[in-house]
Amino acid sequence: MSKKLKIVQIASEVAPFSKTGGLGDVSRSLSKALERLGHEVIIITPLYGRVIDKSAYKLKLIFSNVNLRLNSSEQIKVNYWRAYLMPDLPVYFVECKHFFSKHKRLYGSGKENARFLVFDVAALKLLSLLKFSADIIQCHDWQTGLIPYYLKTDFRYSKTLTKAKVIFTIHNLIFQFGHNWWLTTLEHKDYGHSRLPHLDDPRLEYINFAKRAILSADFINTVSEQYREEIMTKKFGQDLHRILKNRADRLVGIINGIDYNIYNPADDPGLFKNYSFKNSELKNTNKEYLQKIFNLPINKEIPIFCTTSRVTFQKGFELLIKLFPQLLEIDLQFIVIGSGDKKYIQSLRKIAHKYPDKLVVIPSHFANQKYETLVYAGTDFFVLPSNHEPCGINQLIAMRYGCVPIVREIGGLYDTVENFSPATKTGTGFTFKNEDEFSLYNAIIRALENHKNSKIWANLIKSVMIQSHGWEIPAKKYLELYKRVLKS
Repeated sequence: MSKKLKIVQIASEVAPFSKTGGLGDVSRSLSKALERLGHEVIIITPLYGRVIDKSAYKLKLIFSNVNLRLNSSEQIKVNYWRAYLMPDLPVYFVECKHFFSKHKRLYGSGKENARFLVFDVAALKLLSLLKFSADIIQCHDWQTGLIPYYLKTDFRYSKTLTKAKVIFTIHNLIFQFGHNWWLTTLEHKDYGHSRLPHLDDPRLEYINFAKRAILSADFINTVSEQYREEIMTKKFGQDLHRILKNRADRLVGIINGIDYNIYNPADDPGLFKNYSFKNSELKNTNKEYLQKIFNLPINKEIPIFCTTSRVTFQKGFELLIKLFPQLLEIDLQFIVIGSGDKKYIQSLRKIAHKYPDKLVVIPSHFANQKYETLVYAGTDFFVLPSNHEPCGINQLIAMRYGCVPIVREIGGLYDTVENFSPATKTGTGFTFKNEDEFSLYNAIIRALENHKNSKIWANLIKSVMIQSHGWEIPAKKYLELYKRVLKS
């Protein structure tokens, strides 16, 4: 595309400033890739007062005490700060201390809809203050879901936003607003067309941000081609499959990527020993170091498995916990890092207590960030038996570090991991279809059998490491989508 576009990325988290999962990585890396392709990009995100260190990131106050008009009777004051992700790529932060500075966590306040309604209005107000006449406004996940709705209602006469086209990106359809959608009774169900309640009105917490975005956005996209197909079915559509199917002509799947400048085993400062696909045998040095710091028996011959995801049902921990008593009788080690569901974490800790030389459980989001790439560098297998998986970037990062994925054939995992065939010596991991522990066990045993053949395994690691999952191709696909949206 020859024309230089003015693009706004709006997300509830942007790494390295704030991050709980893949969303923070995607909002950062996609923005940087678009900027490198010659377009003018800005990012808007909340300022989490107890998470983001203003001085460490050199935030500068650019607008203070700005009055936000939320409706006919409610107003609120906000401040705007700015930092830079890279030269010419500004990140703007919406500061509203009442809603975004009370907790050390990003989500879970109990009034999530109220928080992000304020954020969405503030983001659109900022574009007017900056006089940023956007061509494309890309809204990431439910927290930004009222922006497409507002552009069709309260902000439809904005001179600054008059030419803007809006794309709503679904990162995970299970999250639609600040509460679990499936617990909402029929009387509280949001059909997407009523006026928005006031901040102190309990009905506000039942407004379905994702539904309103799907109904109002110019285009919708999700983060893998397979997930696009899945969310138009009753099984995976999270009760929104009908309206998604109705808009199928404006629903696109684009697989996520990872930033190869950030995730690079050749110069990653978090590794004990750097390496590349040319000397991937140095993974064993990282393995021994990993075993040492996690108090596991040091033996480079023992296969090590890892998972570095949220500990939830969605990520397949129901299957893993059922399987562990049988799996841990085999000569292997397993490292689990990640925060999540207390029920699963308690079960994992109980199993780890029984098998201290085989299972390490670190239920910490911060440990995940600290050790993530070291764990990939020091382990042989990455396991993600997800119940559903829009895309996931953990398997992509693991592959970059020569950690072979074992995944269920679902969503983006299906799109990014090809089942390995020892006969043809093709494939990049070990996959299974059915959602049961026996299918997962079978995939793990296949992986272990291939691991025993040193020649096959060395070639598989190199093959996995040279896969191309950077942001260059996805960013160009987004530009093609923008072009299509602007023509529509």
